[in-house]
Amino acid sequence: QPDMYPGNCWAFKGSQGYLVVRLSMKIYPTAFTLEHIPKTLSPTGNITSAPRNFSVYGLDDEYQEEGKLLGEYVYDQDGEPLQMFPVMEENEDAFQIVELRIFSNWGHAEYTCLYRFRVHGKPA
Repeated sequence: QPDMYPGNCWAFKGSQGYLVVRLSMKIYPTAFTLEHIPKTLSPTGNITSAPRNFSVYGLDDEYQEEGKLLGEYVYDQDGEPLQMFPVMEENEDAFQIVELRIFSNWGHAEYTCLYRFRVHGKPA
């Protein structure tokens, strides 16, 4: 559930992790939205726990090892709290399962925080 109150995030240990989401229907993905609290709301004045480098994959089922790469992105800690990323890779497949893989954050040593991740697309 979306909640932009500082600290009310889905946090994972370290700077690398992944999230697999099952959508309500198969879609042709067009874009993704990643959201984090702004620096102004952060008690520390920084958002080092925000994701930095990440990729998004389309999966045929949740047991699939390697999905179809839909794009590689960077969340800008100095940008808007809500950032939209278009699908970068040429793709004609519809997916009901999407994997968000986070490779780094903006410097927090202990954990990475994810406030909201959305998948945009056209119904299959």
